[in-house]
Amino acid sequence: MHEEYRDEKIQELRDQLTRFAPKAKKVEQAALAEKLCGEIEPNRPYSFDYLCFRITNYRPEKASRHNVEAADLKHDLFLLIEDLSDSADVSVNEFTEPVHTVDDLSRLFSVSTKTISRWRDAGLVSRRLLFGGRKRVGFLHSSVEAFVANNREKIRRGERFSQLSDDEKSEMIERARQLVEGGASLSDVTRQLSEQMNRSPETIRYTLKNFDADHQQLAIFPNHRATLTDDDKRAIFKLATQGSSVTQLCKRFKRTRSSIQRILLDMRMQHVMELPLDYMYNEDFDATASVMETREQEYLAPLPEATTPSRKVRVPSGLPSYLAALYDVPLLNREQEYHLFRKMNYLKHKASRLRDSLETAGATKTAVMDQIDSIYEEAVKVKNKIVQSNLRLVVSIAKRHVASSDDFFALISDGNMSLIRAVEKFDYSRGNKFSTYASWAIMKNFARTIPSEFKHRDRFRTTTEELFLSRQDDRLDPYAEETVQRTRQRELSKILDRLDEREQKIITARFGLGRGNEPLTLKEVGEEMGVTKERIRQLEVRALMKLREAANEAKIDVELGS
Repeated sequence: MHEEYRDEKIQELRDQLTRFAPKAKKVEQAALAEKLCGEIEPNRPYSFDYLCFRITNYRPEKASRHNVEAADLKHDLFLLIEDLSDSADVSVNEFTEPVHTVDDLSRLFSVSTKTISRWRDAGLVSRRLLFGGRKRVGFLHSSVEAFVANNREKIRRGERFSQLSDDEKSEMIERARQLVEGGASLSDVTRQLSEQMNRSPETIRYTLKNFDADHQQLAIFPNHRATLTDDDKRAIFKLATQGSSVTQLCKRFKRTRSSIQRILLDMRMQHVMELPLDYMYNEDFDATASVMETREQEYLAPLPEATTPSRKVRVPSGLPSYLAALYDVPLLNREQEYHLFRKMNYLKHKASRLRDSLETAGATKTAVMDQIDSIYEEAVKVKNKIVQSNLRLVVSIAKRHVASSDDFFALISDGNMSLIRAVEKFDYSRGNKFSTYASWAIMKNFARTIPSEFKHRDRFRTTTEELFLSRQDDRLDPYAEETVQRTRQRELSKILDRLDEREQKIITARFGLGRGNEPLTLKEVGEEMGVTKERIRQLEVRALMKLREAANEAKIDVELGS
């Protein structure tokens, strides 16, 4: 039984019919399904109740609103016909018309058995029947006639793929050798023999390839490369991106122009599929076309100008010039920061949606990939802008954590990686400042790496003198910031009683105040409480105002998001 049905309802119908219908009924239902196949019109849905009636002659007791698209219906009906005949255990002798095997049709039309398989995929209805006690694929003569009547051009083309006789193969090989001696390439030989012998290029190429493989001493193309490996394909793609033309690649890898172009397209597709397009989703990214047109203009607009000029920051002493230059890059204000994060995530969202559409892009696939690459490059530029504006944050945190110059530059490198990951994971829609989130991510990473780094160094010291001459670790406690954070959470918990039960639940969820809990987005909290994201935002603002008043009265210094 087939398991690759596209529609679950049709597969369920198959299960019922093959299990409970009598043998004669299954034969009748297979014939009705085949008749229905010939009446399906493309690009329209069909009611499942109607399909059920056409195949079984009865309507379901409970009406269904389920529809099946034409392409899926045709695919599943072919499977249903085979499954019904398979479960009925029908012998070919029970039919009043001739029944053909795959080999019979191959001889009848002078085509290969592979061509018959392609015809089955194209709509030639087959059944599984008993031939002398052995179950094989069979074709009713009426099914074959119906396919031929509707596919005369396909039958004509199939004749060009017919099996070659030994004399035809010998003639083809001799002609190919003469053409090669005259300087023709494989593509030239394939094209000319295809025209001279009225055979498909695939048949010519396949025959010559098999001859060379079986007769290496007499090979027509002894220098022709075997099947290209994945490394070969990656090399072709790399050379193409570095400026090599298709003609140059054809000569270097001994392949036809169409073969090289196909490889480049496949490798380009693989490259696009591997682009890191993870992003922080926002409901505002999905709306009607008219609304999104206005929003996109806003999202992709230039960076807003700072309302007040940023003041000159004093560069810490002792920094090399390339690190001191970081302090020349102006910091982002809250509005600029929000704009850049929204722009970066929207660009990745747009590129991701385009990538999902590649399977159905057809002839426009290259254009879609060009668009994805362009959008991704723009997203990377925005990301780099955010990172560059916050690199001094890494320097300031590293200076507080280490005194040795060797350790300092290692921490800078490690901290930069933490900063880049923080940019990718920051949810700008919560309204928090990125510097707070990034500082926490960088310090958490330092807390993990610094102790293990010194443990490794102590383990591999070579002499007692080095051990006693090592500098005392006078850094700040790497867990100090974590302790401060826990203190803030305890202080915030003291004033939560000023809120009602719903407000407490929102604040606790939004700031991750529970043990081991992660902060939730407005959307996630809304889903838990059964209200909209906007309603949660309004309640959160009201709750934060109450908490600020309570913190002021209790003289508790707690930083609350705005």
